[in-house]
Amino acid sequence: MAFSQGRDNRKPTGGRKKALRGKRRSELGNQPIGTLIAKEKKEMKVQTVKGGAKKVCLTYALEANVLDRKTKKYTKARIMTERENPANRNFARRNVLTKGAIIETSAGFVRITSRPSQDGVVNAELLPDYKPKK
Repeated sequence: MAFSQGRDNRKPTGGRKKALRGKRRSELGNQPIGTLIAKEKKEMKVQTVKGGAKKVCLTYALEANVLDRKTKKYTKARIMTERENPANRNFARRNVLTKGAIIETSAGFVRITSRPSQDGVVNAELLPDYKPKK
């Protein structure tokens, strides 16, 4: 099924608008990809976007690139679980990784700074003084 990002066919009052034209390929969208925590290995999906460019979408993530602000060094850390997500609290229950989510890794608690389902990688920064909510 195609996801159209064209104009709405309803008026503010609820009445229907007449269709000016059909759907265009440039107005097509995709279903959102919710990046999940992997058990064994990471999985990616490559999408062709407008203009012929390729977008790498991460469907399952196993590790995160963690930045320690004190030492200014990146390390790879295995993702254990998600603690909280300001975008949607149900994402934290389902372990859907989004930007701004706080996850528990082997390096400690970190906040995701990249968009895993758009960038194809999980970048995060270490939160040394974070205390999880009970």
